Formats: sequence, structure tokens, C-alpha cells
Amino acid sequence: MIKLKNSLLVGLLFCFFLQSQPVPAQGTVTPNDTPGNLSGITGEMEKMPGLIDLYWDSEKGNVWMAIPDDERELLYYPSLASGLGSNDIGLDRGRIGAAHVIRFVPVGDKLLMQSENYTYRASSSNPTEKQAVKESFAPSVLWGFKIISKENSRILVDGTDFFLQDAIQAAGAIKRSGQGTYKIDPSRSALYKPKTKSFPENTEIEASITFTGDQPGNFIRQIVPDPNAIQLHIHHSFVALPEPGFEIRTFDPRAGVNGLSYYDYSTPVDQNLEKRILRRHRLVKKNPEAAISEVEQPIVYYIDPGTPEPIRTALMDGTSWWADAFEAAGFIDAFQVKLLPEDADPMDVRYHLVQWVHRSSRGWSYGGGVTDPRTGEIIKGKVTLGSLRVRQDYLIAQALAGDFDAPNPNNKAMMDLALARMRQLAAHEVGHTLGLPHNYIASAKGRTSVMDYPHPTLSINNGVIDLSNAYAEGIGSWDIAAIKMAYSTIPTGMDEQIVFDQWVREYREEGLDFLSDQDARPAGSAHPETHLWDNGSDPVEELQNTLEIREIALDDFGPKMIPTGTPLAKLEELLVPLYLIHRYQVEAAAKVIGGVRYGYALKGDSMERHQVVSRDKQLEALNQLLLTLKPVTLTIPTTILEQLPPRPFGYNPDSREVFKRHTGLVFDPIAPAEIAAHHTLSFLFHPERASRLISQSALDDNQLRLDEYIDLILEATWLTPASTGYQAEIKRSVDKLVLQHLMELATQPAGSAQVKAISLAKTEELKDWMLEQRTSDFAQKAHWDYCLDQLEKFKLNPEDKIMILEPLSAPAGAPIGQMEENGMSSCFYY
Repeated sequence: MIKLKNSLLVGLLFCFFLQSQPVPAQGTVTPNDTPGNLSGITGEMEKMPGLIDLYWDSEKGNVWMAIPDDERELLYYPSLASGLGSNDIGLDRGRIGAAHVIRFVPVGDKLLMQSENYTYRASSSNPTEKQAVKESFAPSVLWGFKIISKENSRILVDGTDFFLQDAIQAAGAIKRSGQGTYKIDPSRSALYKPKTKSFPENTEIEASITFTGDQPGNFIRQIVPDPNAIQLHIHHSFVALPEPGFEIRTFDPRAGVNGLSYYDYSTPVDQNLEKRILRRHRLVKKNPEAAISEVEQPIVYYIDPGTPEPIRTALMDGTSWWADAFEAAGFIDAFQVKLLPEDADPMDVRYHLVQWVHRSSRGWSYGGGVTDPRTGEIIKGKVTLGSLRVRQDYLIAQALAGDFDAPNPNNKAMMDLALARMRQLAAHEVGHTLGLPHNYIASAKGRTSVMDYPHPTLSINNGVIDLSNAYAEGIGSWDIAAIKMAYSTIPTGMDEQIVFDQWVREYREEGLDFLSDQDARPAGSAHPETHLWDNGSDPVEELQNTLEIREIALDDFGPKMIPTGTPLAKLEELLVPLYLIHRYQVEAAAKVIGGVRYGYALKGDSMERHQVVSRDKQLEALNQLLLTLKPVTLTIPTTILEQLPPRPFGYNPDSREVFKRHTGLVFDPIAPAEIAAHHTLSFLFHPERASRLISQSALDDNQLRLDEYIDLILEATWLTPASTGYQAEIKRSVDKLVLQHLMELATQPAGSAQVKAISLAKTEELKDWMLEQRTSDFAQKAHWDYCLDQLEKFKLNPEDKIMILEPLSAPAGAPIGQMEENGMSSCFYY
């Protein structure tokens, strides 16, 4: 009886349990689902067929993926469909994250998204040899999905959580820039269906992600409506890897084409383990044997239709210049430029894109994209152009030639300069996406490449500054040579190295050369013709020319440069780039001192040995640079000072576009001189330059010695009699900076021991000189006493940081802003 009652109770409870369970809605997955019912689960969902079939669950806002069960390799990369709008943080619209070759690997009820490690590989035909390398270097598992169902060789997973993650590492970028700690708020994040699509060769999914945090930084406060909640759109792309048949081309440092490298562990011991190959687009002739032929598939670049006119036309013109290079390389109509169709998604991998991006402050443009890491084939070219760049170029032209007080103001010359710059900028960044790096020696060879950084070429015509030849039109002869080396067909049966040697001989015979970032960017770099933002074949002559133009422009500078109704204080934003217009040519001329001419040479080619710049040329450069330290060069005309009031209400007094100051809101007439002098001295006293002077004079008695070099700087500054008034105060600032840099040279770790010894000895000589000086000028006596006191402290402990004068930071220069590291795949900045 008891057993019967217990059994009845259990049965009743079981029935009640079954009745209390909700009936699964269509498309809802329960733990009881088993393989084979994929169609049943997705039956009422919206299907998006393609590379990966997507299913949109409108009820829950989820997206499901039916992934082919064949472990095929795909390319995956995330990107930002909408950005933050801050140059300083770097989360730009269109930014592309790192690309991965992935496989979906099923393990039990899990589907692992595994990133393959192609940095280490084996090209051997022996599978066990390949396996040995594969097992020696770890891959990465980017995500683990729960398998819901299997049917017809497809695996169904819910991808929603994967797409709602911070795949672009936005929170990390915000934190690194000191703008606060943020995390994803799932309740305010959702998939974005309008940009979620699937095509035969690519699948695109987008999500609207909200990041929440507290204590936001000023950059975010200035941009976001509620700085505690930031919404970004993160895009995810799955792309079919290119078909076999791409011609891999070996990297050659002389070619002026970017490469990628990997390690092949099946390489014979007597050969190099590291392999380097070129990055380039696939371009196949319809008639491979013809010298010039149409192509099977042209390279088409699309211009962002959100770009306003007349800038849009300028970008299309500049981008189209590359068609000439491909035609010269043997391809008919191989490079084309079109406007992006209205219904096209700019994040779609099928479109090579030149994108117009807005930020709250000016900054860098860049070109990059997505590359197949197995072969170097460029899959997507992506250019980001910051929209404020054109305004800065117009502002520079305005500072040089503006006249809004003329009876019939004609600002066409200023707009022409800005648009010419946009054409050149578009060509430059697209060049990066075609595989080309910077070539900073091109400006010394006659503006032979858009891959250089061009300063506007200015001249003086009847005492007036001429802007008409500011920027070159069209690509240069170097660009044609580089495209030839990247894309021209290597004749059947010809050895690749022999062909490259011939191409290199041809461009050298034309007077062309190639030197890139490592040779130009470091402040202590040595090549006398390889610089950023410079002009001319002779950097010293061009510095002289630039200083003459600067003098004319400063003498003519005034309120006429701005339209009526503009606050007078806005004049300072024009004064900054004009006053410092020589800043890049100073850097170029400084490289002549301790300079060495060299090139990228391979054993067996015809490159000459490197050569030290002659003593006479080094002294010529030094004398020109010392002019930039003269008070007469550094003073600002009183006609300008009288018309620079404090910034009015509503205008940020701490703008990065104006000079920092010691005088509060009032313009500081000494600070610009300190900034400019510090700029010159930072190159003159660079420890690597000083070390080269020692080694060069050790090998050649006729070369410039470091002690002699320092004496010449001291004679032009400290030992030159002081002026009175404004120029005297500037001279005292310059002298303090000279002593500051000399003391730092004596303690710089990068300098050789002899550099430190000579520099320290020169501080003692200068101290003795000051002790001998007598003056009734109280300001001058105070200057000497202060410097002597600091030198005494320095002698007692040279390793202590003694700041005689800590110069103010210069306003942002090129291009102006700070270069941001944003993780863009194969990215090159400009």
C-alpha cells in the first residue's frame, strides 16, 4: 500500500513537471536538441546565405551561423564601422584590426575558432616535417562556440556573444591614452542588422557596442554626449582566402616595396631561415607573353561619397595617377577609380576604399588594409584621410599669402594649394595600399615620388611669395620604377634575382634612389638627403631659402590674413606654422653634420661605398643652422606683437594650435624663440651625431672635430656680445638652452664615453669664461650667476637632472599631431 502511494506520488509529480515546462518557441534551442534538426531550429529565422550562412533571430536579436564542417581556412578580421572621433585615442571610423587565418575545429560539443600560426611554417612535402613545426609553435584559439546542431555538413552555432565582444580592443586604447577605464555594457549592446550580410566570398556582421565607465578623460568629455557611455560599431569580416595561383615575389630591399616575413623550418641549413616576400595585389595579364596587355581583373579603388566637393574630385584625381604607373609596368586599364556605390558597405572586403574620416582634432592619414599572411597578396586596400588636414593646408597658405583686405580678395591660390595637397595625399596613401613604403630621398632627386613627405615648394617672385608650384602633379619616376618592381611580369625562364638586378641598375642610371623610414625618422639619422617634409637637392641651400621666405612672410603678416569679424587672437593660429616654417628644413640641414651617404647594397651590385660628408659641407650646414639661433631670426616683429591680444571669451586659451606661454593669457614674445631654438639645438647636440663626429675625425684628420664643433656653437651664442632689450632677453634664453643641451650631452647614455668627456670639459671651459665676465647690466649678471650656480650643482652630481631652462613644448607639427599606434593591419602612416 505504501509502495503504491509512493509510486502514484512520483507519477503525479512527474506529470506536473512536464505540464509546468514552457513549450519551446520556434527557433529556440533547448538542451534536448540533437544533431540533425538545424532546419527546424532556423525554420522561422531570416536566412542570409553566403560564405557562412547566417540566420537572423528577430525575436531575440541573435545571429546564428551555419559553418561548413570541413575545417577550411578563412580570413577573419575585425574593424570599426563607426569611430570615436579622437585623433589622440586613435579609434577612427574604418580602422582595421589584425587579420587572422582561422579554422573552425569541432571538438565534442564545442567549435573552436583557431588562428593558425603562419609566422612559423615548413614548405616541405613531408607531412611529418610540417607537423613538427606546427606542434612546436602555438596557435591561438580566438573563441569557443557551443555546437547546437549539425546537418548536411554544416555546424550551427549562436554567434551573438562572439560578435558582442570588444574585438577591436577599444577599451584598451581608451585606457592607454589615459581617458578612463571602460567595459562593455551588454544591456546597451546589440547586433546591427542593416550591416549584417553574407555573400559567396565574404560574410559581414556588425554590432553596436556600448562601453561604460567612470572618470572619463578630457578628450572623451569633449566628444561624447554622455562621456560615461560610448557607442561604437564593431564590424566582423570572414573572407574566403584567395584561390591558388598568386605569384609570390621575393623581397628585395632595393625595390621600394613593402614585404612580410616568416620562418621556414624546412630550409636547408646553409640557407637563411627567414623568408621575405613582397606585399602586392594579384594582377594577371590576359596575354602573359605580351609586353603590354589587358588584365583579367583590374584593381578598382573607390572614393568615399561622403567626401565633399571639391575635395572629392581632388581625391579621385590623385588616386587615378597610379593608372600611369601600371600602364608603364605593362598593364592596360589595370588601375581604376570609381565613386563607392550608395548601396555598398564601406566595410565590405570587396571594395578597396579611400575613406574620408572626421576627428575632433587634426592628425595623421594612413594607408593599409588586409593581406593574406601566407602569400603577401593584398586582399583589401584601405585609406583613411583625416578631413581636418585640408583645413590645415589652407591655413598655412593663408599665413603665407592671405589678404582679405584687398579690394577684390582672391583666395584661389590658397584653395589651389590645399587641393593640390589633397591630390598628392590621396596618391601617397593609395601607394601604401599598393605595397609601397615611404621614399624620403625622392625630394632630393627632383620630387620623383609621391611616397615622400612633401613640404610646399615656395619661391620668391618680385619680392612676393609664390605658391603656384607648391606640390607636384602626378606620380614621379620613382613611383613608376617601384610599381614595375612590384608588378611587372618576370619573363618566363628568367631568374628573379637577375631581373631585379637589371631593374635596380635601370633606376640608378636615371638618378633615382630609395631610402625609407629607418634612414629618415630618427633625430640622429645620418643621410644628408633623406628627410621628412623637406625640399631640394641641397638641404642647406633650402634652409637658406626657407628662412628668406619666412622673413618676407613675417614682415607682411597682420590682420589682413583673416576675414573681417574674426577675433584678432586667431592670428596666432596662422603665426605658429609661419614662425616655425623652417622646423623641418632645420632637421634636414642638421643631418649634413656627421652625415654619411649610403644606399641599400647587395653583394655584387654596383652601389658605391658609403661616403662621409666633407668638412666644408658640414661647416656650411653648421653656419646656416647657427643663424636660426640668432636673436634677429627669433624675434617677432613688434607690428605682430601689438596685434596679438589674449584669446576672447569662448575660445580655448589652451588650444594646442597656439604657443605655450609663461605669461598667462597674454602672448609671450620669448616663448616662441625658446621653442624654435630648442628645436635646432636638439639636433645639433644629438649624441649619435656627436659620436659620429668623433669617429669621423679619428679616421680622417681633416674632418670636423667634436670639440671644434662645440666651440663654434658657443662662439655663435654665449661668446657673442649681448644685444639690448627684446633681442638680449631672447639671447639669454638661447644661451641657457645651449648650456642645458651641453650638460645633457655629457650625460646621455646614447653618446660614447668620449662624447661625454669632451662635453663635460666644455662645460668647465664655459664656466671659467663666465667667471671672467664683468657687466653693469643687472639682467645679464643675474643670467650668468644663475647658470654658474646650476653648473656647480651639475659638477657635484652630473647624473642629477639639472634643468637650467626647460623649454615649452612646440605646437603640433606634422600633420599634424602625434602618430598613434592603432594596430591597423599592414598600416603605414602619413
